[in-house]
Amino acid sequence: MIEVNALTRKYGPFTAVDDVTFSCEPGRVTGFLGPNGAGKTTTMRIMVGLTPPTSGRATIGGHLYRDIPNPGRHVGVLLDAGAQHAGRTGREILTIGAKTMGLPASRVDEMLEMVSLDDTEANRRLRNYSLGMKQRLGIAHALLGDPEVLILDEPANGLDPAGIRWMRDLLTGYARRGGTVLLSSHLLNEVELIADNLVLIGRGKIVAQGDKKTLRSLDSTVSSLVDALDRDALVKGLESDGYTVTPDGTCFRVNASTADVGRSALEHLVVLTDLRDGAMGLEDLFLDLTADTQRDGAAASMPPAVPAHAAQATSEGAHR
Repeated sequence: MIEVNALTRKYGPFTAVDDVTFSCEPGRVTGFLGPNGAGKTTTMRIMVGLTPPTSGRATIGGHLYRDIPNPGRHVGVLLDAGAQHAGRTGREILTIGAKTMGLPASRVDEMLEMVSLDDTEANRRLRNYSLGMKQRLGIAHALLGDPEVLILDEPANGLDPAGIRWMRDLLTGYARRGGTVLLSSHLLNEVELIADNLVLIGRGKIVAQGDKKTLRSLDSTVSSLVDALDRDALVKGLESDGYTVTPDGTCFRVNASTADVGRSALEHLVVLTDLRDGAMGLEDLFLDLTADTQRDGAAASMPPAVPAHAAQATSEGAHR
């Protein structure tokens, strides 16, 4: 189990992590989400003793990381897949890790097979690895000691779709066997698929946490997305019942529950072709809760491109 209690890290006047408190339980995957610069990596570095906290503490199994004997046998860590000697081969990196942890050499072959790095790739130097191969090697190193806890920062970065599915199955299986997983990622759809609990951080502060159902309940608006064979009849019927109907992509958004929309459609004899909950998904919820910490605004706010003929005229003017 991971417990983070009132954790704060300051760099002069700048507060990178501000009174952060949350926990990660065995048998569950906890997603740690936030915009770039929100404090995720700093928090994880404090957990594993790479950065000292200004105040507060983070414990794993009730102990500070530095107090855990042979920590690789208890905590698997992947914060930077490229943070290994570039001149060593993948096999050499895992072999050094195995010797350090007191593991048999056979464990290296088991891990290479598990992450699908063949003999040729295992004997290639790290500097010649692709990002995806580095991630696989990093995951192998994190799992080398068969730990009870995994702390992973962007483990899917650089993986192709098949690799992402493999990692998803790996982590869910690990948690199902009783392991504790803390997963930081910007791939929100992937996190939504595998995470049991979510912790959202922005500007160093926790903005929301809980399971997916709890977080979705933060969206207080009730709405549905609906479509029908006779769209005019659908809109007329819903509006006659007092609902507001607005176009939303290829269907309509209604300020009513799916049950109320279905009941209205039945009363007006309208055949529906689509009816679903219009509550915010994880991505929309994430963007809404961290709106004031986002670096990028809406695409609509971008200045218009200069038309080709105008650019040509400007260029000609500059040469005159």
